Amino acid sequence: MKKLNAIISLTLLAILFVLLVYINNTYLGRYRADLTESQIFSLSAGSQQVLQSLDEPVTLYFFYSDTDTAGMTSLRNYASRVKSLLEEYVQAANGKLKLQVIDPIPFSASEDKANQFGLTGAAIGHLGETIYFGLAGTNLLDDQFTIPFFDPKNEQFLEYDISKLIYQLTEPDTMTLSIVTDLPVAGGQDPVTGRYVGPMVFYQQLSQLYDIHIVRADDEAIADGTDVVILMHPQGLSDSLLYSIDQFAMHNGRILAFIDPHYEADAVASLRFQQANSSSLPLLKAWGIKTDLTNVVLDAQLGLDFRDEDGKRIKHFGILGLTAQQLDRNDVTTANLESLNGASFGALEPISKPGLTMTPLMQSSTNAGLTNADNYAETLRPASLQRRFGGNTTNYILAARYTGKARSYFQAPESPVLAQDYKAATQDLNLIVVADADLLSDRFWVQQSPFYGETLFTPFANNGDFVVNVIENLTGSSALIGIRARGTFARPFTRVEELETQAEEKYREQEEVLQQQLADNEAALSELQNQPGQGGNIVFSDEQQMAIDEQIAKRVAIRQALREVRYKLDQEIDRLGNRLKIANIIVAPLLLILLLLVCAFVFKRRARKFYTSESS
Repeated sequence: MKKLNAIISLTLLAILFVLLVYINNTYLGRYRADLTESQIFSLSAGSQQVLQSLDEPVTLYFFYSDTDTAGMTSLRNYASRVKSLLEEYVQAANGKLKLQVIDPIPFSASEDKANQFGLTGAAIGHLGETIYFGLAGTNLLDDQFTIPFFDPKNEQFLEYDISKLIYQLTEPDTMTLSIVTDLPVAGGQDPVTGRYVGPMVFYQQLSQLYDIHIVRADDEAIADGTDVVILMHPQGLSDSLLYSIDQFAMHNGRILAFIDPHYEADAVASLRFQQANSSSLPLLKAWGIKTDLTNVVLDAQLGLDFRDEDGKRIKHFGILGLTAQQLDRNDVTTANLESLNGASFGALEPISKPGLTMTPLMQSSTNAGLTNADNYAETLRPASLQRRFGGNTTNYILAARYTGKARSYFQAPESPVLAQDYKAATQDLNLIVVADADLLSDRFWVQQSPFYGETLFTPFANNGDFVVNVIENLTGSSALIGIRARGTFARPFTRVEELETQAEEKYREQEEVLQQQLADNEAALSELQNQPGQGGNIVFSDEQQMAIDEQIAKRVAIRQALREVRYKLDQEIDRLGNRLKIANIIVAPLLLILLLLVCAFVFKRRARKFYTSESS
């Protein structure tokens, strides 16, 4: 009887399990709980907004070489995460987004389809086979956009890249930029030399991606249909143009402003004036943006090396090379940049206006200070700037993103025609300000070299990448811009890393002593061996040969001791790491099992008491 009851119970449990799985997959699949710390498997509000704006079906093709990545655990884990996130998009799109997962096996029709979409195959297989790991998307108009390859290094911006692709499929038209400047960004005759000068490299990059209109300072308005306004060293803008830019911002337009306390790349201005060649944009103050264009930021740590009039190398405290440490690693525009070069940066002051948010994108080091822009313009020798610096220890904001509330610079116009579209304020200001326009000048980030009658441009800094990133970001919807940087999927053993650091410090001093002994030994040995004898040959006496042999034996002993120190260091790190890994991987589950056994024992004991009392 007991055996029959057990069989019936197991059968009922199996039926219940299958039934629950069916109900979950059929009716409860859309209800999920993301328990990860950074919510990496759920969509942000910005992505939800992008999906809600879909007005026509979009099809995504996820190409992943599942067959050819057997054994590549790290890549397969990341691919699983990408697939899960794509399924989350499909789930949230309410039927307007379809997903096809394709394994492009070599020499198959699916591989041909991946090539037709222009996906990049990476030769990272065991035998050099091509691995596909990208995404393509199409809409009803046959527009298509792709993510050529999901680089695990860019995992932080995985959601942004996917949402951007979907947004591009909903807005496939080419974006329009209006560059407000009197500078020869599109090329022309050099007023100093009289020779033709080609367009700036950043302009060439943008013109390949967008429709560009040049707007001069005396023009009345920006071009119709403008998606992003770029202000490059604005000076003397007409009132009507200022009004056009202001209302563009009030109607939630997107603006990138390069302002400068002293624009050094303008050769004409430097010949005409000895004072600072500063930008002028009164709109910023009305919008709540605080700038200091009367001073130039000097930085003793980030100053680039130049040769002075005497030919000596010296740091120029006003011409700065920003590194990854000075860039915001959480913003999509600067996260993957390594260096940015500029000259005579201004400073952006922190704001405290309710409803307006300021996010610094670039900052100086803490070893920075200010000098008057006019005095800076008159100073020709970098050494003079160093003497004037005085060892300040303050850092300054050099570029920032502003979002939120802002009021118009202008009152309502008297003209009934203009008054119809006038807007006094905005809740969604979308502005990026860079306190330097020299950053766009070619000489600070590209090297030019002739090649068979053409000029090749080789970048040595990421200035151009920054401009393209910003424009690409601003041409997206406000929802796309607001998508947060995602957390990383990998969870390292942070305590293990701390123990590794402690172990390294423990052996570092001993290793440094041995390294110094080895260097002294090499110097002594070199001195003994470099003694020329007769006829240009090296001849050693018995005493010299004995000394050389002793030094060689000593070198062998030092190297052996150094290897022993490094071996002990690795052994200590492994031992410490293994202890914690065992505690996390084995001890914790064992404790959980023990707890379950204790609970089972307690419940079983209570059940026996209950049946005993009932029977009595």
